[in-house]
Amino acid sequence: MLIQTRPGETVSAAHERLYRTLRTQIMHGELAPGAPLTLRGIGKSFGVSMTPAREAVRRLVAEGALTLSSSGRVSTPELSNERLEELASLRGLLEPELASRALPRAHFALIERMQKINAEIGEVVARGDAVAYIQKNLEFHRALYLRAQAPAMLAIAETVWLQLGPTMRSFYGRLGRTEPPQHHRMILAALRVGDEPALRLAVRTDVTQGLKFLAT
Repeated sequence: MLIQTRPGETVSAAHERLYRTLRTQIMHGELAPGAPLTLRGIGKSFGVSMTPAREAVRRLVAEGALTLSSSGRVSTPELSNERLEELASLRGLLEPELASRALPRAHFALIERMQKINAEIGEVVARGDAVAYIQKNLEFHRALYLRAQAPAMLAIAETVWLQLGPTMRSFYGRLGRTEPPQHHRMILAALRVGDEPALRLAVRTDVTQGLKFLAT
């Protein structure tokens, strides 16, 4: 995706657009684990100067979306088993709580929207589109968690998703998925009847089991 600096656009605005675009690409697994990045390469690819490229990389390193070696090499993270287990545990703690807080505001229209997203997940699974699968899977969860009205907690969860993006891309290829995650149906069923314990269990299982499999 090319991001040309717009006429009259400040360096700060160019940096923010570049940061948001790179962040989304990393979260959705468009970059493989360990993929090297250079400021010059980013600037050329996105049509911006070195300054916004440098600032975007600095912010993404701070969030754990990129790693910076002692030699100055920038790349997407390659997660160890220990790190995967840690991030899986964080998801298992944060996301059931977000779902629980969202439950009182999970009205029929929200459930219908989540069901539609889940049907779209089935379509991208049929195409074998890993990036679209990750994007739609996160959209399914985010739609629910936004109802929690817990922005700080959701921001932490999104930082975890961000760190996992490249690894989830490689995991999708190993998983060989042929249908949407079965626990999505359990999440929807729990929402329909207002069953909080079942909702917590379904969310926790959905967000942790794949990562634990990957770490083994």
